[in-house]
Amino acid sequence: MSKSLVERIIRADVRALSAYPVPDAAGFVKLDAMENPYTLPQALRDELGQRLAAVALNRYPVPSYKLLKEKLCRHMGVPTGFDVLLGNGSDELISIVSVACAQAGAKVLAPEPGFVMYGVSAKFAGLEYIGVPLTADFTLDRDAMLAAIAAHRPAITYLAYPNNPTGTLYDVADIEAVIRAVGDGGIVVVDEAYQPFAQESFMPRLPEFNNLVVMRTVSKLGLAGIRLGYMAAGAALLQEFDKVRPPYNINVLTQAAAEFVLDHTTELDRQAAALRNARTGLAAALAALDGVEVFPSAANFLLVRLANADKVFTGLQQRKVLVKNAGKMHPSLQNCLRVNVSTPEENSLFLIALKETLQERI
Repeated sequence: MSKSLVERIIRADVRALSAYPVPDAAGFVKLDAMENPYTLPQALRDELGQRLAAVALNRYPVPSYKLLKEKLCRHMGVPTGFDVLLGNGSDELISIVSVACAQAGAKVLAPEPGFVMYGVSAKFAGLEYIGVPLTADFTLDRDAMLAAIAAHRPAITYLAYPNNPTGTLYDVADIEAVIRAVGDGGIVVVDEAYQPFAQESFMPRLPEFNNLVVMRTVSKLGLAGIRLGYMAAGAALLQEFDKVRPPYNINVLTQAAAEFVLDHTTELDRQAAALRNARTGLAAALAALDGVEVFPSAANFLLVRLANADKVFTGLQQRKVLVKNAGKMHPSLQNCLRVNVSTPEENSLFLIALKETLQERI
């Protein structure tokens, strides 16, 4: 039988993949994507609307993004003398790093369970991906990580800080040990997508380690819709990464929106503080339920383990509450659900739906 057009021209490993699933959330309490549920105050939204209306949509962006990068460095604690590279969300930054480092035989290392795009991006770039299991309580297995680094000498090592999908904030000494073990043989990307909720960062430590890259996104701050990520590293690394960055990868509306909102970071900080407080309350309410295990989280979500999670997930869906069925993501997450911390109203709706579902199963 002759091969189809798709079979002839599309890579076999790509054909074997499934597209990234994004469920339809219309009409649901949406707690599956780790978004900030709060919008900007009306006065700021009105001012932002005027700013966006003045953008020259007929012109390409200025590819240096000088003003936006200056504001990010100033407001996000980038050390003096360091710059940032911008991406269309963290996903594009991960792709840029993968492509830039994709020499023959190069490897990527990351703890698992972790962010799925580390492995996906490695595969697309032709890199070998090695996952190192976390401990049973989802902390970093330092000995296993150091052994894997010694055995594989990875070009790229990813450490999400805190980790997605577990919410774990790895021990600082363990991360330092990983960075030193990798040494000049590779880079260590500390992915701080959830930094506003952890309030811990390796950004100030960039001058200590020439192989350290700190990656962040504004998505979790409440700007997921504009798709803006940034990473900071030494000038020599950023110069090479910039060579594989698409020249106009940040559109003018994203640029204008980010420049505006970065002048109002006090509002974003207020929202992040509210979510941190809500996380404490939601974790306590969940832990009080029989048969529900809540894992420590430094992010804006909670990972919980309970019996028959698949049925609970379905019961929540039937009650118009959408969470993430983490058991589908990795074997060690069996019977786990990941739930976004949200507003008091949405957190209450989730708890009511969960209690009803659990009672239904008894």
